[in-house]
Amino acid sequence: MHILMIEDNESVCEMIEMFFLKEEWEATFVHNGKEGLNVYLAAPDQFDLIILDIMLPEMDGIAICKEIRKESPSVPVIMLTAKDSESDEVIGLEIGADDYVTKPFSPLTLVARIKSLLRRVYNKESAHSEEITYDIETEHLKMDRMTREVSLYDQPLNNLTPKEFDLLFTLANSPRRVFSREQLLQLVWDYEYFGDERTVDAHIKKLRQKVSANGPQVIKTVWGVGYKFDDTETID
Repeated sequence: MHILMIEDNESVCEMIEMFFLKEEWEATFVHNGKEGLNVYLAAPDQFDLIILDIMLPEMDGIAICKEIRKESPSVPVIMLTAKDSESDEVIGLEIGADDYVTKPFSPLTLVARIKSLLRRVYNKESAHSEEITYDIETEHLKMDRMTREVSLYDQPLNNLTPKEFDLLFTLANSPRRVFSREQLLQLVWDYEYFGDERTVDAHIKKLRQKVSANGPQVIKTVWGVGYKFDDTETID
């Protein structure tokens, strides 16, 4: 695996590099925002995951994430945010980041977050079957977990981030079941967010925007409880 880490604190990068080496992960470290974006855009297929600081010289992490998502809707992105910077966290998630880590952080925590995220990312080296067998097939939705292909209302649902795919898969795997935000954090993110439920709302908002382009909304809010998947609404 090859990680691109755009972080202006060189001491942090040197420390993180030691932990990456223990995991046998290759990493490229860039300390300038604009330069980091150029490194990615020059060879986007070279990187399997991006770690992106918010505060960077020349170009901030939010602007970089927007540009990365134009090039690659699916590359996993973890953003590094300042402590208690709720607005940066929510904005980062809304523009397509898959996760965030709050500074200061333990390198072991970052490694754990990376592993958790990568467990849910499609393995690019997997062989593709010519005949698609769907893991989920409801009235209007089809999802294949291996190929990460989604069809909604007989139209491809493209450009889902890894977390958006996993969130939709979790909801659709139990149609009409209501999931609380805490349950979704545990099932989709695979670790505790210690009550930080706004990350679910941010991802639901982006997922709904993409879903609505295909037809009637299938992600429903159950006020005071949480969210559910329901695609029984018919198209006129």
